[in-house]
Amino acid sequence: MKRLFAAIKIHPSSRYISLFNEISVSLNHEHIKWVEPVNMHLTLKFFGETAENKIPLINQALQAAASESEPFTIDIANTGIFGSRYDPKVIWFGINNNKELQLLAENIFSGLEAYGWPRDRQNFVPHLTIGRIKEIKDKALFQQIISKYNTIEIQQEKVTEIILYESILTREGPIYAKVFSAQL
Repeated sequence: MKRLFAAIKIHPSSRYISLFNEISVSLNHEHIKWVEPVNMHLTLKFFGETAENKIPLINQALQAAASESEPFTIDIANTGIFGSRYDPKVIWFGINNNKELQLLAENIFSGLEAYGWPRDRQNFVPHLTIGRIKEIKDKALFQQIISKYNTIEIQQEKVTEIILYESILTREGPIYAKVFSAQL
């Protein structure tokens, strides 16, 4: 069994790293597990624990979806949270609405569905998880800091491939190993 997910690799720009560092330093008094910029990705589909004999089917679905898409650019912008104002769970950087990304995701979901992976119950909301919140002590200050970054341009990213990663969990944090990639 391998813990798998399909994603688009993000290559953080100097602006991305600067904003990420600014936010994480501003919130260093809170209990947040930050995602290292080197591990940044846009998750398209999380599979979880998957039998190795299923990997070729996933690869076929990803390859088929990639072959129907040309390379495109996404705009990474804005910051927000998942969860409520009173119980935030995740801090994210957003992805501006993008027809090519939505079509790519739809083709992936349709292809996987044909191979027995049901669609997720929630709609696809493209984002980059930058921090997982363990505990917020000062919620008012937290909201004040996050709201400063609600509407910011972060970077553009050229999307040229879909990657199937294995997530190997360690004490130091996850290691993402490339299992397969499909070029757009």
